[in-house]
Amino acid sequence: MANAPTCIKMEAPFLSLLPIKFRMDFHQSHFTSKLFLSNNRSNLVNFKCFSVKNKESHKSQTGFSVLNADIDCDIWTILCNMAFYIFSMHVPLSFGGLSVIANTLNQRVLEPQVEALSIFSIQTIELLTVLLLLNCPIEPRYKLLDFFKGSTLSEERNWLLASAAGFLFLVFLVFLTSTIADQLLGPKEVNNPIVNELLSSSSISGTLCVLVYCVVTPLLEEIVYRGYLLTSLSGTMNWQKAVLVSSIIFSASHFSAENFLQLFIVGTVLGCSYCWTGNLSSSVLVHSLYNALTLFLTFISR
Repeated sequence: MANAPTCIKMEAPFLSLLPIKFRMDFHQSHFTSKLFLSNNRSNLVNFKCFSVKNKESHKSQTGFSVLNADIDCDIWTILCNMAFYIFSMHVPLSFGGLSVIANTLNQRVLEPQVEALSIFSIQTIELLTVLLLLNCPIEPRYKLLDFFKGSTLSEERNWLLASAAGFLFLVFLVFLTSTIADQLLGPKEVNNPIVNELLSSSSISGTLCVLVYCVVTPLLEEIVYRGYLLTSLSGTMNWQKAVLVSSIIFSASHFSAENFLQLFIVGTVLGCSYCWTGNLSSSVLVHSLYNALTLFLTFISR
């Protein structure tokens, strides 16, 4: 932990939890683009990228992914929206929030319970702000509940079964890449003293830590990187490229060079899970289970 408030940084929830440290795209399988016409019926003008649910008409990519490909939005608009979120909200809150709280309280080092409550509050504020932004006239625009409804194209695909398979596959990939990295670069510390202190100092701090890593953060990151980003990208490219691009942005947003590859793998598995089921519940569940496992391994490695 830092010795001065100005150095205190909130560890992002996938970081520092396994041998290699760990730290929002909406369901779109039944969205269509809405065109706004001018008074001149002979010409189409003022096309606005605005996605709304249409139960009777939807077009989806066939095969593995059931995500809708009808969202016609410029990729630069999508990337600008993501940049606005990352640099005006995510970075100030996640990487500077604890320092502000420590300076406000005139404490060099926050007590575990105060630190756990602060992390929980910061992550909750970020989640609520993201949900508020979804109601703003950004392009493309989505409805939150549609992320979790699935579609007629994915009714035969069991998202619970897909979640179980995705979780097991993710654990296997993480174990494999961690083993290879340890062989090539040398073993890394399994125990994260900061997270371990939060888990073991008291029942209050431990409970708050679990709520952050297993509930708030998975919901927040899946809404942003799979719900908004992946869904939007699927309207500009095929689903494989959309998964790769969203996973790169997901990994880069954690600002951890040594964990970039592992976070990229995590993002790829979560993205594939969402593409196959068309239901954000699947990737949220995999994300939550994975974070719970990393917390458990951190706790027992004391």
